[in-house]
Amino acid sequence: MTSDNTTLDASAPRLEVDALLDDPHTRIVVCCGSGGVGKTTTAAALGVRAAERGRKVVVLTIDPARRLAQSMGISELDNVPRQVKGVDETSGGELHAMMLDMKRTFDEIVEGHADADRARAILENPFYQSLSAGFAGTQEYMAMEKLGQLRANDEWDLIIVDTPPSRSALDFLDAPKRLGSFLDGKFIRVLMAPAKVGGRAGMKFLNVGMSMMTGTLSKLMGGQLLRDVQTFVAAMDTMFGGFRTRADATYRLLQAPGTAFLVVAAPERDALREAAYFVERLAAEQMPLAGLVLNRVHGSGAAQLSAERALAAAEALTDRMAEDTHADPPADAGAAPGAAAGLAADRTENNLEANGIVDLDGGKAGSRTAGGLSPAAAAEHVTPTSASAAQLAAGLLRLHAERMQVLARERRTRDRFTALHPEVPVTEVAALPGDVHDLAGLRAIGDRLALNPTDTDD
Repeated sequence: MTSDNTTLDASAPRLEVDALLDDPHTRIVVCCGSGGVGKTTTAAALGVRAAERGRKVVVLTIDPARRLAQSMGISELDNVPRQVKGVDETSGGELHAMMLDMKRTFDEIVEGHADADRARAILENPFYQSLSAGFAGTQEYMAMEKLGQLRANDEWDLIIVDTPPSRSALDFLDAPKRLGSFLDGKFIRVLMAPAKVGGRAGMKFLNVGMSMMTGTLSKLMGGQLLRDVQTFVAAMDTMFGGFRTRADATYRLLQAPGTAFLVVAAPERDALREAAYFVERLAAEQMPLAGLVLNRVHGSGAAQLSAERALAAAEALTDRMAEDTHADPPADAGAAPGAAAGLAADRTENNLEANGIVDLDGGKAGSRTAGGLSPAAAAEHVTPTSASAAQLAAGLLRLHAERMQVLARERRTRDRFTALHPEVPVTEVAALPGDVHDLAGLRAIGDRLALNPTDTDD
Protein backbone atom coordinates (compact mmCIF):
# COMPACT_ATOMS: atom_id res chain seq x y z
CA MET A 1 0.00 0.00 0.00
CA THR A 2 1.60 3.25 -1.06
CA SER A 3 0.44 6.79 -0.66
CA ASP A 4 -0.81 8.31 -3.87
CA ASN A 5 0.59 11.74 -2.99
CA THR A 6 -2.07 13.36 -5.16
CA THR A 7 -3.91 15.91 -3.07
CA LEU A 8 -6.47 18.54 -3.77
CA ASP A 9 -5.66 22.19 -3.93
CA ALA A 10 -6.12 23.49 -0.39
CA SER A 11 -8.59 26.06 -1.71
CA ALA A 12 -10.97 23.38 -3.03
CA PRO A 13 -13.53 22.14 -0.48
CA ARG A 14 -13.67 18.40 -0.05
CA LEU A 15 -16.69 16.44 -1.24
CA GLU A 16 -17.81 14.21 1.63
CA VAL A 17 -19.31 11.30 -0.28
CA ASP A 18 -20.19 9.14 2.73
CA ALA A 19 -21.97 12.03 4.44
CA LEU A 20 -24.00 12.56 1.27
CA LEU A 21 -24.96 8.88 0.99
CA ASP A 22 -25.71 8.50 4.70
CA ASP A 23 -28.00 11.52 4.88
CA PRO A 24 -31.59 10.17 4.94
CA HIS A 25 -32.76 13.39 3.32
CA THR A 26 -30.76 12.53 0.19
CA ARG A 27 -33.28 10.68 -1.97
CA ILE A 28 -31.94 11.18 -5.51
CA VAL A 29 -28.34 11.38 -6.73
CA VAL A 30 -27.88 12.31 -10.39
CA CYS A 31 -24.50 11.53 -11.96
CA CYS A 32 -23.98 13.76 -14.96
CA GLY A 33 -21.16 14.83 -17.24
CA SER A 34 -19.81 14.35 -20.73
CA GLY A 35 -19.39 10.93 -22.32
CA GLY A 36 -16.55 8.59 -21.42
CA VAL A 37 -15.74 9.99 -17.98
CA GLY A 38 -16.98 7.05 -15.88
CA LYS A 39 -20.53 8.11 -15.00
CA THR A 40 -21.87 4.55 -15.14
CA THR A 41 -19.07 3.15 -12.99
CA THR A 42 -19.44 6.02 -10.53
CA ALA A 43 -23.20 5.50 -10.25
CA ALA A 44 -22.75 1.76 -9.68
CA ALA A 45 -19.99 2.27 -7.10
CA LEU A 46 -22.11 4.80 -5.22
CA GLY A 47 -25.00 2.33 -5.26
CA VAL A 48 -22.90 -0.48 -3.80
CA ARG A 49 -21.42 1.77 -1.13
CA ALA A 50 -24.77 3.27 -0.12
CA ALA A 51 -26.43 -0.17 0.08
CA GLU A 52 -23.63 -1.57 2.23
CA ARG A 53 -24.01 1.44 4.53
CA GLY A 54 -27.70 0.69 5.09
CA ARG A 55 -29.61 2.43 2.29
CA LYS A 56 -32.21 0.74 0.09
CA VAL A 57 -30.91 1.76 -3.31
CA VAL A 58 -31.93 1.47 -6.94
CA VAL A 59 -29.49 2.44 -9.69
CA LEU A 60 -31.06 3.55 -12.95
CA THR A 61 -28.66 3.44 -15.87
CA ILE A 62 -29.19 4.50 -19.45
CA ASP A 63 -25.83 3.16 -20.62
CA PRO A 64 -26.39 0.87 -23.65
CA ALA A 65 -23.10 -1.01 -23.10
CA ARG A 66 -24.59 -3.10 -20.26
CA ARG A 67 -21.31 -3.00 -18.35
CA LEU A 68 -23.21 -2.23 -15.19
CA ALA A 69 -25.03 -5.56 -15.30
CA GLN A 70 -21.76 -7.43 -15.78
CA SER A 71 -20.03 -5.68 -12.88
CA MET A 72 -22.98 -6.45 -10.60
CA GLY A 73 -23.17 -10.09 -11.55
CA ILE A 74 -26.54 -9.77 -13.30
CA SER A 75 -26.90 -11.48 -16.66
CA GLU A 76 -28.98 -8.67 -18.10
CA LEU A 77 -30.65 -5.49 -16.92
CA ASP A 78 -34.06 -4.45 -18.18
CA ASN A 79 -36.86 -2.04 -17.37
CA VAL A 80 -37.61 -3.79 -14.06
CA PRO A 81 -35.33 -3.26 -11.01
CA ARG A 82 -33.33 -6.44 -10.25
CA GLN A 83 -31.81 -7.12 -6.86
CA VAL A 84 -28.02 -7.38 -6.89
CA LYS A 85 -26.66 -10.43 -5.09
CA GLY A 86 -23.37 -10.38 -3.24
CA VAL A 87 -23.90 -7.00 -1.62
CA ASP A 88 -23.21 -6.97 2.13
CA GLU A 89 -26.66 -6.42 3.65
CA THR A 90 -25.67 -6.67 7.31
CA SER A 91 -26.41 -2.95 7.74
CA GLY A 92 -29.94 -3.46 6.43
CA GLY A 93 -29.41 -2.06 2.95
CA GLU A 94 -30.30 -3.48 -0.45
CA LEU A 95 -29.19 -2.75 -3.99
CA HIS A 96 -31.35 -3.01 -7.09
CA ALA A 97 -30.35 -2.06 -10.61
CA MET A 98 -32.20 -1.48 -13.85
CA MET A 99 -31.54 -0.25 -17.36
CA LEU A 100 -33.93 2.11 -19.08
CA ASP A 101 -35.84 0.49 -21.92
CA MET A 102 -36.94 3.61 -23.74
CA LYS A 103 -39.66 2.04 -25.89
CA ARG A 104 -41.03 -0.10 -23.08
CA THR A 105 -41.27 2.94 -20.80
CA PHE A 106 -43.15 4.86 -23.49
CA ASP A 107 -45.47 1.87 -24.03
CA GLU A 108 -46.18 1.69 -20.29
CA ILE A 109 -47.16 5.37 -20.26
CA VAL A 110 -49.58 4.82 -23.13
CA GLU A 111 -51.05 1.69 -21.56
CA GLY A 112 -51.42 3.39 -18.20
CA HIS A 113 -53.14 6.54 -19.47
CA ALA A 114 -55.38 5.38 -22.33
CA ASP A 115 -58.22 2.90 -22.66
CA ALA A 116 -57.52 -0.40 -24.40
CA ASP A 117 -58.75 0.62 -27.87
CA ARG A 118 -56.91 3.93 -27.90
CA ALA A 119 -53.75 2.36 -26.48
CA ARG A 120 -53.78 -0.27 -29.22
CA ALA A 121 -54.26 2.41 -31.90
CA ILE A 122 -51.32 4.38 -30.54
CA LEU A 123 -48.99 1.40 -30.12
CA GLU A 124 -49.68 0.22 -33.67
CA ASN A 125 -49.25 3.66 -35.21
CA PRO A 126 -46.11 3.79 -37.43
CA PHE A 127 -45.20 7.30 -36.33
CA TYR A 128 -45.45 6.31 -32.66
CA GLN A 129 -43.24 3.28 -33.28
CA SER A 130 -40.56 5.52 -34.81
CA LEU A 131 -40.93 8.11 -32.07
CA SER A 132 -40.68 5.61 -29.23
CA ALA A 133 -37.73 3.79 -30.78
CA GLY A 134 -35.34 6.70 -31.02
CA PHE A 135 -36.74 10.14 -31.75
CA ALA A 136 -34.30 12.88 -30.69
CA GLY A 137 -34.75 13.62 -27.01
CA THR A 138 -37.06 10.68 -26.34
CA GLN A 139 -34.41 8.79 -24.37
CA GLU A 140 -33.77 11.73 -22.06
CA TYR A 141 -37.47 12.35 -21.53
CA MET A 142 -38.16 8.67 -20.81
CA ALA A 143 -35.33 8.70 -18.27
CA MET A 144 -37.15 11.55 -16.54
CA GLU A 145 -40.43 9.62 -16.70
CA LYS A 146 -38.82 6.54 -15.17
CA LEU A 147 -37.20 8.63 -12.44
CA GLY A 148 -40.60 10.09 -11.61
CA GLN A 149 -42.14 6.61 -11.47
CA LEU A 150 -39.42 5.28 -9.15
CA ARG A 151 -39.74 8.25 -6.82
CA ALA A 152 -43.54 7.99 -6.71
CA ASN A 153 -43.25 4.27 -5.93
CA ASP A 154 -41.36 5.12 -2.71
CA GLU A 155 -39.98 1.57 -2.50
CA TRP A 156 -36.37 2.83 -2.35
CA ASP A 157 -34.97 5.50 -0.10
CA LEU A 158 -32.18 6.37 -2.55
CA ILE A 159 -32.32 6.54 -6.35
CA ILE A 160 -29.03 6.94 -8.23
CA VAL A 161 -29.34 8.00 -11.86
CA ASP A 162 -26.71 7.51 -14.54
CA THR A 163 -27.65 10.13 -17.15
CA PRO A 164 -27.74 9.25 -20.86
CA PRO A 165 -24.54 9.31 -22.89
CA SER A 166 -25.01 12.18 -25.32
CA ARG A 167 -23.21 14.92 -27.17
CA SER A 168 -24.24 17.32 -24.45
CA ALA A 169 -24.69 16.51 -20.78
CA LEU A 170 -27.38 19.20 -20.72
CA ASP A 171 -29.81 17.08 -22.76
CA PHE A 172 -31.06 15.39 -19.60
CA LEU A 173 -32.13 18.71 -18.11
CA ASP A 174 -33.53 20.07 -21.35
CA ALA A 175 -35.70 17.06 -22.25
CA PRO A 176 -38.83 17.97 -20.23
CA LYS A 177 -38.81 21.55 -21.48
CA ARG A 178 -38.24 20.43 -25.07
CA LEU A 179 -41.18 18.06 -24.87
CA GLY A 180 -43.41 20.76 -23.42
CA SER A 181 -42.38 23.17 -26.16
CA PHE A 182 -43.02 20.52 -28.79
CA LEU A 183 -46.47 19.67 -27.47
CA ASP A 184 -47.40 23.32 -27.09
CA GLY A 185 -45.96 24.29 -30.46
CA LYS A 186 -47.82 25.54 -33.50
CA PHE A 187 -47.00 22.41 -35.50
CA ILE A 188 -48.80 20.11 -33.07
CA ARG A 189 -51.75 22.50 -32.81
CA VAL A 190 -52.11 22.46 -36.60
CA LEU A 191 -52.08 18.66 -36.64
CA MET A 192 -54.54 18.44 -33.76
CA ALA A 193 -57.06 20.89 -35.23
CA PRO A 194 -58.93 18.42 -37.54
CA ALA A 195 -59.14 15.80 -34.81
CA LYS A 196 -60.44 18.26 -32.25
CA VAL A 197 -63.27 19.46 -34.50
CA GLY A 198 -63.89 16.03 -36.00
CA GLY A 199 -65.53 14.64 -39.17
CA ARG A 200 -66.93 17.02 -41.78
CA ALA A 201 -66.82 19.86 -39.32
CA GLY A 202 -63.12 19.28 -39.13
CA MET A 203 -62.83 19.51 -42.88
CA LYS A 204 -64.83 22.75 -42.84
CA PHE A 205 -62.53 24.04 -40.16
CA LEU A 206 -59.62 23.56 -42.49
CA ASN A 207 -59.97 26.74 -44.46
CA VAL A 208 -58.03 27.50 -47.59
CA GLY A 209 -54.94 28.59 -45.69
CA MET A 210 -55.00 25.45 -43.54
CA SER A 211 -55.43 23.26 -46.60
CA MET A 212 -52.44 24.90 -48.23
CA MET A 213 -50.36 24.28 -45.09
CA THR A 214 -51.43 20.64 -44.95
CA GLY A 215 -50.59 20.26 -48.63
CA THR A 216 -47.13 21.68 -48.02
CA LEU A 217 -46.58 19.37 -45.05
CA SER A 218 -47.74 16.44 -47.16
CA LYS A 219 -45.10 17.24 -49.77
CA LEU A 220 -42.40 17.64 -47.15
CA MET A 221 -43.27 14.61 -45.04
CA GLY A 222 -45.04 12.39 -47.53
CA GLY A 223 -48.78 11.89 -47.52
CA GLN A 224 -48.77 8.62 -45.56
CA LEU A 225 -46.40 9.94 -42.89
CA LEU A 226 -48.53 13.04 -42.41
CA ARG A 227 -51.64 10.89 -41.98
CA ASP A 228 -49.77 8.69 -39.48
CA VAL A 229 -48.72 11.76 -37.51
CA GLN A 230 -52.22 13.21 -37.53
CA THR A 231 -53.70 9.89 -36.40
CA PHE A 232 -51.07 9.64 -33.64
CA VAL A 233 -51.74 13.20 -32.47
CA ALA A 234 -55.49 12.61 -32.47
CA ALA A 235 -55.10 9.46 -30.36
CA MET A 236 -52.63 11.12 -27.98
CA ASP A 237 -54.60 14.35 -27.60
CA THR A 238 -55.96 13.59 -24.14
CA MET A 239 -52.53 12.40 -22.94
CA PHE A 240 -50.51 15.46 -23.90
CA GLY A 241 -51.51 17.33 -20.77
CA GLY A 242 -50.31 14.42 -18.66
CA PHE A 243 -46.91 14.47 -20.35
CA ARG A 244 -46.51 18.14 -19.60
CA THR A 245 -47.70 17.76 -16.02
CA ARG A 246 -45.33 14.89 -15.27
CA ALA A 247 -42.42 16.62 -17.01
CA ASP A 248 -42.96 19.72 -14.89
CA ALA A 249 -43.30 17.64 -11.72
CA THR A 250 -40.07 15.74 -12.39
CA TYR A 251 -38.25 18.96 -13.14
CA ARG A 252 -39.38 20.37 -9.80
CA LEU A 253 -38.25 17.11 -8.16
CA LEU A 254 -34.76 17.69 -9.54
CA GLN A 255 -34.76 21.12 -7.93
CA ALA A 256 -35.90 19.82 -4.54
CA PRO A 257 -33.53 19.69 -1.53
CA GLY A 258 -33.56 15.86 -1.50
CA THR A 259 -31.82 15.75 -4.89
CA ALA A 260 -28.04 15.98 -5.29
CA PHE A 261 -26.22 16.39 -8.61
CA LEU A 262 -22.73 14.99 -8.94
CA VAL A 263 -20.83 16.28 -11.95
CA VAL A 264 -18.45 13.54 -13.11
CA ALA A 265 -15.36 14.41 -15.14
CA ALA A 266 -11.88 13.22 -16.01
CA PRO A 267 -8.82 15.45 -15.47
CA GLU A 268 -8.85 16.45 -19.13
CA ARG A 269 -9.46 19.85 -20.68
CA ASP A 270 -12.62 19.04 -22.66
CA ALA A 271 -14.25 17.03 -19.86
CA LEU A 272 -13.63 19.74 -17.27
CA ARG A 273 -14.79 22.45 -19.65
CA GLU A 274 -18.07 20.55 -20.01
CA ALA A 275 -18.17 20.09 -16.23
CA ALA A 276 -17.74 23.83 -15.68
CA TYR A 277 -20.55 24.55 -18.14
CA PHE A 278 -22.79 22.06 -16.36
CA VAL A 279 -22.03 23.59 -12.95
CA GLU A 280 -23.06 26.98 -14.29
CA ARG A 281 -26.23 25.56 -15.83
CA LEU A 282 -27.23 23.82 -12.60
CA ALA A 283 -26.80 27.08 -10.73
CA ALA A 284 -28.91 28.91 -13.31
CA GLU A 285 -31.67 26.27 -13.00
CA GLN A 286 -31.46 26.37 -9.19
CA MET A 287 -30.64 22.68 -8.97
CA PRO A 288 -28.64 21.38 -5.97
CA LEU A 289 -25.03 20.59 -6.85
CA ALA A 290 -23.27 18.29 -4.38
CA GLY A 291 -19.86 18.48 -6.02
CA LEU A 292 -17.42 17.26 -8.65
CA VAL A 293 -16.13 13.69 -8.96
CA LEU A 294 -12.79 13.73 -10.76
CA ASN A 295 -12.16 10.23 -12.08
CA ARG A 296 -8.99 8.46 -13.26
CA VAL A 297 -6.56 10.77 -11.53
CA HIS A 298 -2.97 9.56 -11.78
CA GLY A 299 -0.56 9.58 -8.87
CA SER A 300 2.99 8.60 -8.03
CA GLY A 301 4.67 7.01 -5.05
CA ALA A 302 7.75 9.11 -5.76
CA ALA A 303 6.31 12.55 -6.41
CA GLN A 304 9.36 14.20 -4.80
CA LEU A 305 11.43 13.19 -7.85
CA SER A 306 10.46 15.76 -10.46
CA ALA A 307 10.27 15.06 -14.17
CA GLU A 308 13.25 17.36 -14.75
CA ARG A 309 15.47 15.56 -12.21
CA ALA A 310 14.42 12.13 -13.53
CA LEU A 311 15.27 13.11 -17.10
CA ALA A 312 18.59 14.60 -16.00
CA ALA A 313 19.49 11.39 -14.16
CA ALA A 314 18.51 9.30 -17.19
CA GLU A 315 20.71 11.44 -19.44
CA ALA A 316 23.59 11.19 -16.98
CA LEU A 317 23.30 7.40 -16.95
CA THR A 318 23.16 7.28 -20.73
CA ASP A 319 26.25 9.50 -21.04
CA ARG A 320 28.11 7.39 -18.48
CA MET A 321 27.30 4.21 -20.40
CA ALA A 322 28.57 5.80 -23.60
CA GLU A 323 31.86 6.71 -21.90
CA ASP A 324 32.29 3.23 -20.46
CA THR A 325 31.99 1.54 -23.84
CA HIS A 326 35.57 2.77 -24.45
CA ALA A 327 36.89 2.19 -20.90
CA ASP A 328 39.00 -0.72 -19.60
CA PRO A 329 37.19 -4.01 -18.80
CA PRO A 330 35.89 -4.17 -15.23
CA ALA A 331 37.83 -6.03 -12.55
CA ASP A 332 35.42 -8.95 -12.48
CA ALA A 333 35.59 -9.50 -16.25
CA GLY A 334 37.32 -12.82 -15.68
CA ALA A 335 34.40 -14.26 -13.77
CA ALA A 336 31.87 -16.53 -15.39
CA PRO A 337 29.65 -14.50 -17.76
CA GLY A 338 26.45 -15.21 -15.86
CA ALA A 339 28.00 -14.51 -12.46
CA ALA A 340 29.66 -11.31 -13.68
CA ALA A 341 26.41 -10.03 -15.09
CA GLY A 342 24.57 -10.86 -11.89
CA LEU A 343 27.20 -9.15 -9.71
CA ALA A 344 27.22 -6.11 -11.97
CA ALA A 345 23.45 -5.87 -11.95
CA ASP A 346 23.36 -6.13 -8.16
CA ARG A 347 26.04 -3.46 -7.78
CA THR A 348 24.31 -1.14 -10.25
CA GLU A 349 20.95 -1.57 -8.54
CA ASN A 350 22.47 -0.96 -5.11
CA ASN A 351 24.20 2.19 -6.31
CA LEU A 352 21.07 3.48 -8.05
CA GLU A 353 18.98 2.95 -4.94
CA ALA A 354 21.58 4.26 -2.51
CA ASN A 355 22.07 7.48 -4.42
CA GLY A 356 18.46 8.50 -4.74
CA ILE A 357 17.86 7.71 -8.41
CA VAL A 358 15.36 4.85 -8.35
CA ASP A 359 13.25 3.13 -5.72
CA LEU A 360 13.73 -0.49 -6.67
CA ASP A 361 11.82 -1.87 -3.68
CA GLY A 362 8.75 0.07 -4.80
CA GLY A 363 9.01 -1.34 -8.28
CA LYS A 364 9.00 2.11 -9.87
CA ALA A 365 11.16 5.12 -10.58
CA GLY A 366 11.25 6.99 -7.32
CA SER A 367 13.41 9.20 -5.16
CA ARG A 368 15.06 8.77 -1.80
CA THR A 369 15.95 11.73 0.35
CA ALA A 370 19.14 10.03 1.63
CA GLY A 371 22.35 10.87 -0.16
CA GLY A 372 21.33 14.30 -1.41
CA LEU A 373 23.45 13.96 -4.56
CA SER A 374 22.62 15.66 -7.82
CA PRO A 375 21.55 13.38 -10.71
CA ALA A 376 24.95 13.83 -12.41
CA ALA A 377 26.89 13.11 -9.22
CA ALA A 378 24.73 10.08 -8.53
CA ALA A 379 25.43 8.75 -11.99
CA GLU A 380 29.18 9.08 -11.34
CA HIS A 381 28.79 6.64 -8.43
CA VAL A 382 27.15 4.02 -10.64
CA THR A 383 29.45 1.16 -11.52
CA PRO A 384 28.43 0.58 -15.15
CA THR A 385 29.58 -3.03 -15.37
CA SER A 386 26.18 -4.04 -16.71
CA ALA A 387 24.84 -2.02 -19.63
CA SER A 388 21.46 -3.74 -19.37
CA ALA A 389 20.97 -2.69 -15.73
CA ALA A 390 21.92 0.91 -16.48
CA GLN A 391 19.67 0.95 -19.52
CA LEU A 392 16.81 -0.37 -17.41
CA ALA A 393 17.39 2.33 -14.82
CA ALA A 394 17.46 5.05 -17.49
CA GLY A 395 14.26 3.68 -19.00
CA LEU A 396 12.53 3.66 -15.61
CA LEU A 397 13.59 7.23 -15.01
CA ARG A 398 12.16 8.34 -18.35
CA LEU A 399 8.89 6.52 -17.64
CA HIS A 400 8.72 8.25 -14.28
CA ALA A 401 9.34 11.60 -15.96
CA GLU A 402 6.47 10.98 -18.37
CA ARG A 403 4.19 10.08 -15.48
CA MET A 404 5.12 13.23 -13.59
CA GLN A 405 4.40 15.29 -16.70
CA VAL A 406 0.94 13.70 -16.88
CA LEU A 407 0.40 14.52 -13.20
CA ALA A 408 1.43 18.13 -13.75
CA ARG A 409 -0.91 18.48 -16.72
CA GLU A 410 -3.83 16.98 -14.78
CA ARG A 411 -3.12 19.28 -11.83
CA ARG A 412 -3.06 22.38 -14.03
CA THR A 413 -6.35 21.35 -15.64
CA ARG A 414 -7.96 20.71 -12.26
CA ASP A 415 -6.66 23.97 -10.84
CA ARG A 416 -8.21 25.93 -13.70
CA PHE A 417 -11.59 24.44 -12.79
CA THR A 418 -11.22 25.11 -9.07
CA ALA A 419 -10.13 28.68 -9.80
CA LEU A 420 -13.32 29.24 -11.80
CA HIS A 421 -15.54 27.44 -9.27
CA PRO A 422 -13.84 27.56 -5.86
CA GLU A 423 -17.17 26.87 -4.14
CA VAL A 424 -17.61 23.41 -5.70
CA PRO A 425 -16.59 20.48 -3.43
CA VAL A 426 -14.29 18.00 -5.18
CA THR A 427 -13.24 14.40 -4.68
CA GLU A 428 -10.54 12.75 -6.74
CA VAL A 429 -10.67 9.07 -7.67
CA ALA A 430 -7.29 7.49 -8.29
CA ALA A 431 -7.03 5.52 -11.52
CA LEU A 432 -7.28 1.75 -11.16
CA PRO A 433 -4.76 -0.48 -12.96
CA GLY A 434 -7.54 -2.29 -14.87
CA ASP A 435 -11.21 -2.23 -15.81
CA VAL A 436 -13.96 -2.69 -13.23
CA HIS A 437 -15.82 -5.94 -13.88
CA ASP A 438 -17.22 -7.09 -10.52
CA LEU A 439 -18.49 -5.94 -7.13
CA ALA A 440 -14.97 -5.93 -5.69
CA GLY A 441 -13.93 -3.42 -8.33
CA LEU A 442 -16.97 -1.27 -7.58
CA ARG A 443 -16.12 -1.36 -3.86
CA ALA A 444 -12.59 -0.23 -4.69
CA ILE A 445 -14.00 2.71 -6.64
CA GLY A 446 -16.32 3.48 -3.72
CA ASP A 447 -13.36 3.53 -1.34
CA ARG A 448 -11.56 5.96 -3.62
CA LEU A 449 -14.65 8.14 -3.88
CA ALA A 450 -14.90 8.43 -0.11
CA LEU A 451 -11.20 8.92 0.69
CA ASN A 452 -9.34 12.07 -0.26
CA PRO A 453 -6.45 11.92 -0.72
CA THR A 454 -6.74 8.24 -1.53
CA ASP A 455 -4.44 5.36 -0.85
CA THR A 456 -4.00 3.11 -3.84
CA ASP A 457 -2.54 -0.31 -4.46
CA ASP A 458 0.03 0.11 -7.22
